[in-house]
Amino acid sequence: MRLALYQPDIPQNVGAAIRAAACFGAGMDVIEPCGFPLDSREVRRVAMDYGATAAPPRAHPGWTAFLETLGPARLILLTTKANETIWEFSFRPDDIILMGRESAGAPDEVHERANARLRIPIASGARSLNVATAAAVALAEARRQTGWA
Repeated sequence: MRLALYQPDIPQNVGAAIRAAACFGAGMDVIEPCGFPLDSREVRRVAMDYGATAAPPRAHPGWTAFLETLGPARLILLTTKANETIWEFSFRPDDIILMGRESAGAPDEVHERANARLRIPIASGARSLNVATAAAVALAEARRQTGWA
């Protein structure tokens, strides 16, 4: 199981995602460019010592470079535009959960490449969860389904 962030804008979200990935035993990928240096103080501050708990995030210089590393894994995009929910989907242990940019989501080419597009059900009138929070919710559900303890 891996968590991938597509061109993240906010270093604190990357730090929080590092913590979530470490807590759920998932690897992590960051697809650049980012809106900040990946080794920034803000990322380290929020990640705390969780950055040392697991392997550091793999940085990919762009979307194409990231795609070259997928192998047989399925790419699961979390998006507010999906019809299917994470509760209805059957996760596999080698899935990669992909999050779009905080400011713009994921572009069409990312939507088109995804093997599945899922959403997290939220209250009527709410727009979306924070990207790191959504990643943690999706990782928890994926781990629950795959029997990870």
